Amino acid sequence: MAGVKGKSGGPRPNSGGKRAGAGRKPKAKATESANQPGVPAPAENPLAFLLSVQNNMQAPLKDRIRASVAAAQYLHLKKGDGGIKDDRKDAAKKAGGGKFGPRKAPTLVVSNR
Repeated sequence: MAGVKGKSGGPRPNSGGKRAGAGRKPKAKATESANQPGVPAPAENPLAFLLSVQNNMQAPLKDRIRASVAAAQYLHLKKGDGGIKDDRKDAAKKAGGGKFGPRKAPTLVVSNR
């Protein structure tokens, strides 16, 4: 009976309390790659690590492809990555050649007559 102390009938479904699956999940244990065959040891240089994964024939093909895609950005620049200053520098080199380029210095001959 509602309103009477001690006669509420106990907890009802969906009336609060602990829910199943609620709260923080436990952390997964880290696997050590040093003990697994075919997994290269991490290097100090990230590029060297990516290249070692890419060249490892025992690694799965999917991992090798992902490593090569990630390493490509460090090895090759896209055309738009140069910037305005680099474009101007290249244009100045191109304009400074040919007819308007620097000339050979005159040869100085000493004659003691």
